Amino acid sequence: MPATFSSYFLPVLLLVGSNVFMTLAWYGHLKFTDRPIWTVIAVSWGIAFFEYCLQVPANRLGHVVYSAPQLKGLQEVITLVVFAGFSVWYLGEPLKWNHVAGFVLIVVAAFLIFLD
Repeated sequence: MPATFSSYFLPVLLLVGSNVFMTLAWYGHLKFTDRPIWTVIAVSWGIAFFEYCLQVPANRLGHVVYSAPQLKGLQEVITLVVFAGFSVWYLGEPLKWNHVAGFVLIVVAAFLIFLD
């Protein structure tokens, strides 16, 4: 089956959606510290279900055109971008220079995965 634009783009789009759910499941509860831990765990698991509903197809479809290490590299970069926005917008925690520098180094590492 020949690779098309959607073969490259759809997995990335699904990974973005997946990461929105993942970030919400992993960090969204930080604004609800008054809730019992078992409640936030249950809610997080429910949110994570939707993350997996996007992440598994993203990797299945993406593996047609990307290697597993490339998919993981994409995942990490997308995770950083989504998390950075979430941290600033939802949690109200601005990114400092060292956070940005660390994220940039991870992006460079992910870029290296795509080199032949």
